[in-house]
Amino acid sequence: MSAAAAAPAGDAPPKKGSKKLIIIVAVVLLLVLGGGGAAFFMMKKKAAEEEEEGSEASGGHAKAAAHAPAAKPAKRDPSKPPTYVPLDPFVVNLADRDHERYAQIGITLEVDDPKFAEELKGFMPAIRNGILMTLSHKTAAELLEREGKEKLAEEVMREAVRPLGIDIDTEEDEPAPGKKKRKKQPVYNPVQQVHFSSFIIQ
Repeated sequence: MSAAAAAPAGDAPPKKGSKKLIIIVAVVLLLVLGGGGAAFFMMKKKAAEEEEEGSEASGGHAKAAAHAPAAKPAKRDPSKPPTYVPLDPFVVNLADRDHERYAQIGITLEVDDPKFAEELKGFMPAIRNGILMTLSHKTAAELLEREGKEKLAEEVMREAVRPLGIDIDTEEDEPAPGKKKRKKQPVYNPVQQVHFSSFIIQ
């Protein structure tokens, strides 16, 4: 009897221990599954953020598309001063054949947005190259005339945004005789004005 009574008493503790073990395993599983779910959502969110940053970092051309809408944006608030981007002075030999002439020209770009002004700085070597190439094809006679300066300003506006993937048509882009001009949607240029801070021709 005492042995029989002792047997059930000895079996009772393992049953309680096994219940505790099952509860502990269940809690651990819940924690693992919960943690795994949280990690999954955090990784998914991080991947989405990295993809968004990657599309912004692909940089010039993606942003350029945003800066080249067909229609002009709303008028600038007159209470806010315009944003200016001064360029280092240009010194270039001109295309005159009879005499050796050169020009020293200071240029400042007026842009519609401070963020775009910052973006321009990243493309400055290509912008300066385009402007220098344009200047080197000019003659002193062209640049001494007001019309020549106005035409140069238009060309500088075009060259300032070309490296960013914004293509602006100018009079030079007219089709050859006998060919029809293709109709293009007007492209908005974030460079609003070109200001000459100095203009010396010798």
